[in-house]
Amino acid sequence: MLKIGFLINPIAGMGGRVALKGTDNVVDEARRRGAREIAVHRARKFLENLKKKIFFFTASGKMGEAVLSAFDFPYEVVYQAPEITTAEDTKRTCKEFLERDVDLIIFVGGDGTARDVIEVVGTSIPILGVPSGVKMYSSVFAVTPKKAAEIVEKFAKGEASLGEGEVLDIDEEAYRHNQLKIRLFGYAKIPVVEDLVQSSKSEYSGGEEEEDKESIAEFIIENLEKDTLYLLGAGTTVAKIADKLGVEKTLLGVDALYNGKIIGKDLGEREILKLLDKYPKAKVIITPIGAQGFIFGRGNQQFSEKVLNRIGKENIIVIATPRKIRDLKKLRIDLENGEKLKGYYKVLIGYGRYKIMRGE
Repeated sequence: MLKIGFLINPIAGMGGRVALKGTDNVVDEARRRGAREIAVHRARKFLENLKKKIFFFTASGKMGEAVLSAFDFPYEVVYQAPEITTAEDTKRTCKEFLERDVDLIIFVGGDGTARDVIEVVGTSIPILGVPSGVKMYSSVFAVTPKKAAEIVEKFAKGEASLGEGEVLDIDEEAYRHNQLKIRLFGYAKIPVVEDLVQSSKSEYSGGEEEEDKESIAEFIIENLEKDTLYLLGAGTTVAKIADKLGVEKTLLGVDALYNGKIIGKDLGEREILKLLDKYPKAKVIITPIGAQGFIFGRGNQQFSEKVLNRIGKENIIVIATPRKIRDLKKLRIDLENGEKLKGYYKVLIGYGRYKIMRGE
């Protein structure tokens, strides 16, 4: 029987919908803004899609046992976690996994959790992340919790190869101040199944890239509709629109544009919903994450199912430079109830130039 070390970072991802861009050192502020714990729910989605019998080693409470106890899997608690957990609890749990000689470690969290896991594990045994953070730029995550279960099933059957995944993380404090600082922290051994494990985030630059962003921005501006609320997502491609309009945008957050003026900056889900009450005619402008292809569910959790259902798929505008699109086979959506958002999108890749891509 396959032996898996299973741990959950209970606070992972709490800062996303409330526009905190992470949860490091700001858990209390996230709760004050109405953030909810999502990692336990993501862990449950992973477990309910597992069919093969597996023996789990885990930590107590919200770090694993509370979720596992609701399923018919045999398990053993190897670490007593406190009510309020920290990175040290993740590391101590991983040390216990190593002593039990597990075949694979599954962690539910984000890039910070991945860092904590490899600090203890290194490349000694394979790991796999169930995505539950805000950013998840590392290439050690399954694309969704359900796909993580598929990878484990194939791993158990010997149908997954072992590869190397990058563990990246950003400076969240700098991120909250509109600066993107990504750092490589190391490599991990991961089970690889094509199309089920995400790539690392890539940055694109250069003269041609900037020209493409300029032409995309010009076309968008010329076609902005009067008396329509535009919700501008994160990224330099979207930020170019604000630059051309002569208004200041939050590079790494969601801002609201109305009749050429920014009327809301760095918005969370709650603030967006209030604006939609006031401005029922609304559109979203977003760009996929470089090399990963995610348009929703990574880095912009402010665009929740509740928000997007109000706006409608027909009012989502996807923009990307040709170079970014060349690296993508599809657009990805990692939302719990995102079926209505799946399907084909016209991606604006230049001045009046589109490419049809499937979102799934």
